[in-house]
Amino acid sequence: MALCAVAQGLLTFYLIGSPPVYPVAGLLFMGTLAIYNFCILIAKPAQPKNSPYKRIRWFFSHYRLMVTLTIVSILGLVPLFFLVSIASRLLLIFLAVLSFAYGLPLFTMGERKFGLRNIPGLKLFLITLVWTMSCVLLPILEAQTAHLAVISMRDTTILIAKRFLFIAALAIPFDIRDLFEDRQFGLKTIAVAWGEKNAYLFCQFLLAGYIVLLFLFRNGFNTDFWALSASVVLTGWLIFKAKREKDEHYYFFYLDGILILQYVLVIGIHQLSLY
Repeated sequence: MALCAVAQGLLTFYLIGSPPVYPVAGLLFMGTLAIYNFCILIAKPAQPKNSPYKRIRWFFSHYRLMVTLTIVSILGLVPLFFLVSIASRLLLIFLAVLSFAYGLPLFTMGERKFGLRNIPGLKLFLITLVWTMSCVLLPILEAQTAHLAVISMRDTTILIAKRFLFIAALAIPFDIRDLFEDRQFGLKTIAVAWGEKNAYLFCQFLLAGYIVLLFLFRNGFNTDFWALSASVVLTGWLIFKAKREKDEHYYFFYLDGILILQYVLVIGIHQLSLY
């Protein structure tokens, strides 16, 4: 997931015509690694070895290694934090607060403690918002601060909206996979509220919205348009094929891997067009 975040950040730099700002790439990698590991650590099941999820069993069978990686990634964020602009630091603080509040049981209702993810409809929005702001707005802020690119407010808004739709469409299948478990824990996800079939249809609707916004961003039918369109079509097919009985690798390799493949596809087609 850390590599996925870096790939999406690099994609933003490419689309706005800016060279990569490497402290941003470092922040995306370390920040994603830290928050994902932290969320797994605080949600440790009573008997991790008996978890139905392979990644949970593997994570806690390598507990010391993962705790060490989490600490190293958090420490690595400190110098990188001071290499970016004030605006980016404020954004990072805001996103960090949201990320930790997402998983931590900070609120109490009667005898029940809960985090932001337990508030009906908020789980998908928070995940998508944090990813979009990290991988789109953060690179744009740094590119403009360093005078590496000039991007209008209109193009910034479209780019954020596109990525928001794309990340949301990728996140929903994970809610569908966890449908039974989310019902047990009282999480009001789209899959729980609307049902499995309607949730899958909503994913395709989000991706269709992404294609529509592609027409509005900058140069229309160029190589980037076709590369991004191809990645969205592939994403739609993978989501259509996703079922709860699929192996975990389908979700964490193929679906999440789209975030990396999208960047590779755009760069690869662009390079081929130069020859």
